[in-house]
Amino acid sequence: MKQRLTTGIIAGVLFLGFCMLGGPWYHGLVLLMALIGYYEFVKMTGVQPFSGVALIGYAGIFAIVFPWEMVWEARPLTLFQIGWIVMLVLMTASVVTKNKIPVNTVAMLFLGVMYIGIGFYYIAESRHLHHGLFWTFLLLGSIWASDAGAYFVGKLIGKNKLWPSISPNKTVEGALGGIVIAVVTSVVFAWVSDGLLSWQRAVWIGIACAVVGQMGDLIQSAYKRVYKIKDSGNLLPGHGGILDRCDSWIVVFPFVHILMLLPY
Repeated sequence: MKQRLTTGIIAGVLFLGFCMLGGPWYHGLVLLMALIGYYEFVKMTGVQPFSGVALIGYAGIFAIVFPWEMVWEARPLTLFQIGWIVMLVLMTASVVTKNKIPVNTVAMLFLGVMYIGIGFYYIAESRHLHHGLFWTFLLLGSIWASDAGAYFVGKLIGKNKLWPSISPNKTVEGALGGIVIAVVTSVVFAWVSDGLLSWQRAVWIGIACAVVGQMGDLIQSAYKRVYKIKDSGNLLPGHGGILDRCDSWIVVFPFVHILMLLPY
């Protein structure tokens, strides 16, 4: 527990410090996290993490998350175009190796590129918005509040299992508690925002962060169970890997952007 707390404090202070710096410092950290996350994903699926086919995936992650606008005036390719090219190259690799790289491996690697790449892309881009520090802290704060609320409420009054075949410790009461705490946190952000965020929109953001964030946690638990592993990595002692810590982030950040919940 002491190791977990120490690691959490150090990692949290480091990440939030880079977030406050913003610009290339923050974006560079997010890009590094995305590449490490993909390494964890590739290794977990049983593919050699630095094999030729895996390198295609790393290139896709780099192309998606890299801050092109800081180098050129615009991105050379859209996210859709990058995704299509990565898909084509991966499927071509399966053909030219005469299925030595099977299509199910290609499919998993492509899924990892989109799942991790798009998630970290929006984590980085949120910081570049007008008032980006506020929006990033809002989403992170609501996600963390949901996690804490679900844990403590579940410990106190949790009786009904939420999804025992995927995550045996989660309860319905905990999940509902997480939603309530996330909404309260989001509304507090609205209260101190000086009109930047309405309380009505804050409620929807809080609900999204809690519900989609908890689903992100369950998604991570589901595929770790398939591959019979406890953690995606061991970069963060007591916490696991990057994907273990960012499982909610990489689905919440794209979700709120796609639904245009942030009033920018």
